[in-house]
Order: sequence, then C-alpha cells, then structure tokens
Amino acid sequence: MIVVASQKGGVGKTTIAAHLAVYAGKPGQRRAVLIDTDPQGSLTEWWEARREGLEQNGGLALVAVKREELASKLVELDDQGTAIAIVDTPPALTAEIEKVIAQADLVLIPARPSPHDLRAIGATVSLVRRAKKPFVFIINGAVPRANITAEAVAALSEHGRVAPVILYQRTDYAASMIDGRTVMEAGSPSGRSAQEIADLWRHVDEQLNVRVAA
Repeated sequence: MIVVASQKGGVGKTTIAAHLAVYAGKPGQRRAVLIDTDPQGSLTEWWEARREGLEQNGGLALVAVKREELASKLVELDDQGTAIAIVDTPPALTAEIEKVIAQADLVLIPARPSPHDLRAIGATVSLVRRAKKPFVFIINGAVPRANITAEAVAALSEHGRVAPVILYQRTDYAASMIDGRTVMEAGSPSGRSAQEIADLWRHVDEQLNVRVAA
C-alpha cells in the first residue's frame, strides 16, 4: 500500500495519488485501487467526474473509507486480488493518520519548492520515521530552470530519498483534476507531463519492489 501524506495542504497529494493510480491500473497492467480517507472528498469528487466522462477505467477502482476502517478494507481488497492500493490523506497529522501510515509499504511526501513548504516537511518526516516506514519525497509544482528547485532537492536529500522525477508546474495538471481525466488522457500521451507521471511511477514501483524483496 502506498500512502500519499503531508501535513501541509496544497502540495498536490490528491493530484499525485490520482495520476499514479491511473497509470498503475491502466488496461493490461495490475489491478489498482484508489482509497480516499480525506473527509473533504476531493479525490471522490474527481472520481465521480471521471466516471461520467470516461467509458472505462481499466483495472482501477476507488473506495472512500473512514480511516479507522482502512485495515479491514485492505484485507477485503487483497482478497479481491488488488495489487496496488494508493491512499490519499487529508492535510493533517493526527493519531488516525499515524495509523494509516503504520500500514503503508511506502509513503510518498509531496513538497513544493518553497521555503514555507520545506520548513513544514519536518513533522511529516518525523511521523513516518516513528512508524519506521520507507518514504520518498516528490518535488511538485516546480518552475523550470528555477534555482529554488535545485535548492529544494538538496535540502530534502539531507532528510531522505528524493524522487529523481520532478513534477513541473503546468496548467494541464490542474485542468485534468476538473473533469476527471489525467494528463495522460487530457493531453498527449507522449507529452512532458505524461512522461513525468510515467517516469515517477516507474521509480515508485521500483521502491515498492525493493521493499518487498527486503
């Protein structure tokens, strides 16, 4: 199970969770499920728009669960043959979120390359380390050729692994969350944003495989 978590709101947790799950569960790949534990339900709203706009979702499904019900839902999904579960969480670090992280195989921590975001990352890292879970930072919303992006990578590298794939600030990411599509579907499958998601998923999948092998 992959958990996307951050204490800070607005870092792109829902966008990242949705895009990675769609890529992981595309036709011909493994059965994947998105799990929405955020009471705001942004991921669920996106999914409803997706169901209305697309004829098929490949091997992807979504379930919205209360955080205290996650453990039993994961057992049920495993029995149904789900290979990949990606969990979106609210922007908070509560005891319930800690329980969600405790069940993760890998935690993804998105961060925008700004001083405020980087200062706020410490509480999330502390929580994940306390749970003794592997984690990967994902730089999201970066501006091309900005010095602060390289500075953010260097700063985060002092605390843990940083994904080698950076998600840059482009309008197609925001637009895709409006109508339930992803950048792979709303734009060119070979476009820059789509390639970022493909490369990021490959890195995340490699980290999962390392975890399983260990």
